[in-house]
Amino acid sequence: MALYYNLAKIYEISENDYEFALQVVSSFLEEVPIEIDLIKTGISEKDYNKVYASAHKIKPSLDLLGMDLAFEENLEIMKWAKKNGKKKEISETYKSLKKHVNSAIKELKKDFKIDQE
Repeated sequence: MALYYNLAKIYEISENDYEFALQVVSSFLEEVPIEIDLIKTGISEKDYNKVYASAHKIKPSLDLLGMDLAFEENLEIMKWAKKNGKKKEISETYKSLKKHVNSAIKELKKDFKIDQE
């Protein structure tokens, strides 16, 4: 049983199409870690546009994969970036987002039998 993601939305919109779910998961695994790293870089460089762009890009994936906590944390990061926020107050939110994403990645790779790198 998955703890960090929920495929209900994907299966609902695809009428239980496993191949579609696999495509969404593969896309998530390929793209989201890159954007998570870009968010970290943007935070450290105080590049609010970079942070916002990357957070905005992963928002639909987090929603589709039912990652509610990560989705909410991502929204907080987007709001922070929009307001050119203070670095310290967002670092814990970022760490939590990264932890949730990494946990989901491990689960998805295991559940979909995708090679662990």
